[in-house]
Amino acid sequence: MPHPTSIKARTRSRLLEVSFDDGSSFELPFEYLRVYSPSAEVRGHGPGQETLQLGKHAVGVHAVEPVGNYAVRIVFDDGHDTGLYTWAYLHELGRERDEKWRQYLARLQELGIPYPTPAKR
Repeated sequence: MPHPTSIKARTRSRLLEVSFDDGSSFELPFEYLRVYSPSAEVRGHGPGQETLQLGKHAVGVHAVEPVGNYAVRIVFDDGHDTGLYTWAYLHELGRERDEKWRQYLARLQELGIPYPTPAKR
């Protein structure tokens, strides 16, 4: 399992930059991290219990706190701070970012919820 060599929160661009010892590196938007939080509040306690996160376009991050040698806790400015982003989960979010984001947008579309275009942000 890859381990991070660098984690930087870029508050202006709202990105978490994560580099791993396998040579991979990812820029993960705060909104994406919030939408895919590993917390029970977002994921639920089993299949079908997920809660779709809405209105997180401008979410910021107050802190990225280490948890042991295996994860970080992200403190979002909307008050959400539960769920641990393990190294494996951060790596997965980076590897699968395009597909996961497509799934999120498709779910919004299914429900008839418009996603703001950059001009509306």
